[in-house]
Amino acid sequence: MLVRVARYFLSISTALAIILLSRWLKLNTTTVALSLLMVVLATATFWGLALAIALSVTAVLAFNFFLIPPVGTFTVEDPQNWVALVAFLVTAATASQLSARAQRRAAEAQERSLETERLYELGRAILLNERFDRTLEQTAIDVARVFDLGEVAFYDAETKSTFRTGTSSLIPESELATALDTGTGIYSNGRSVTPVRLGGKPIGSLGLQGLSPMTETIVEAIANLAAISIERARAMERATAAEASKRSEELRAAMLDALAHDLKTPLTAIKASITALIWAPPRSAAGTRELLDIIHEETERLNQTVSETVQMARIDAGKLVLERHPHKIRDLIEDSLADVRPADIVSRVVIRIPHDLPDIDIDTDLMRQVLKQLIDNAAKYSPPAAPIEISAEAEGDSVIISVDDRGPGVNPDEQYKIFEKLYRGRHSSRTTEGTGMGLSIAKGIVEAHGGKIWVKSNQWGGAEFCIRLRTSDVQARA
Repeated sequence: MLVRVARYFLSISTALAIILLSRWLKLNTTTVALSLLMVVLATATFWGLALAIALSVTAVLAFNFFLIPPVGTFTVEDPQNWVALVAFLVTAATASQLSARAQRRAAEAQERSLETERLYELGRAILLNERFDRTLEQTAIDVARVFDLGEVAFYDAETKSTFRTGTSSLIPESELATALDTGTGIYSNGRSVTPVRLGGKPIGSLGLQGLSPMTETIVEAIANLAAISIERARAMERATAAEASKRSEELRAAMLDALAHDLKTPLTAIKASITALIWAPPRSAAGTRELLDIIHEETERLNQTVSETVQMARIDAGKLVLERHPHKIRDLIEDSLADVRPADIVSRVVIRIPHDLPDIDIDTDLMRQVLKQLIDNAAKYSPPAAPIEISAEAEGDSVIISVDDRGPGVNPDEQYKIFEKLYRGRHSSRTTEGTGMGLSIAKGIVEAHGGKIWVKSNQWGGAEFCIRLRTSDVQARA
């Protein structure tokens, strides 16, 4: 109010100063009238129409009192002066109204432009959002940030939950539920609540609380962008589920093909050997022994394939139960070597580990499988009689166990794939038998221990498989 009185006082003082100055300079009435009209237009432009109209009336009265004969009175003797005064008043009022309207239109255009920019920014934020698991929460945060709102609330009809950007709860749950049930918006006290529709079906409601009320158009536009965000997240979720299902089917088909091959080969050899023993038994004990050895080896191979399949199924199902105990690394390596077949592989193994290594907290049986798998791999891909080196070293609160071979190694572009299920490297897929599950099982066991397994090239050009496991002291503190 004080600002308005000050503005009126300033404009009136300016008009009176022009009139008094004109009397001192003896200016003609036309010049004075145009000067007063400029003051009125300036007032309308910067301070609004109401103040300009009041100034117009005041200026006419002052013009009449000081400049129209008889001077010093409000009486007008010449009828032409009446026409001049009325024309001045109408011109001033009309010009003020036009100026104020233009200013109002400019302000509205600027406001619409700002709203458009904010909607564009909100749409861009929605499109750049990759957190599809937090779409509703992130959308509410983006709306509050872009439009500078005190609170944004989104009620999800599917989960019956509300996401808010603040903790004040200025938007009542009842209004959010009412907007969803009735399908109509609620606009009152600077608060806007509107239903959010997806494909014509209400999926929730959006509440906006700001310092000034927002138009229904902009609120509905925000609600439509929120619906687009939800639809995009659900579409990505469906696409991800479809892709996962497709990959699962492909993996299942590949696994069945691999298992069929790996089961059929030993079964064929076993059947052929048994058939020979029954229908055409060898004439010598050596021939019989050879057939029995074939049956034994192929049975062991068949048993290994079935065991790996069961182990992989347990890992995939998350049913791998660990029975941890502190264990010395040297004992673990020696126990693993006891399981290696044939026995001549053990003679090729060189162990290089210090005696002061800390114990590791592991499931001994499972970790023996891992080391046995790595030693078997090293023996398969190394030249006959080539050494296999097993080393270990402490690094911080962990111990790193390495198995080095003298084989062809693993190409850099395959090193991240080598632990995938059923994947076999280019050097092994045609020359060496295997299911492609051993390293994947080893990776699952190591990661279940909270460790890490990886492969790299060693100094001899072969492969070096490394396992990082935390020491038993760290496990006890955890």
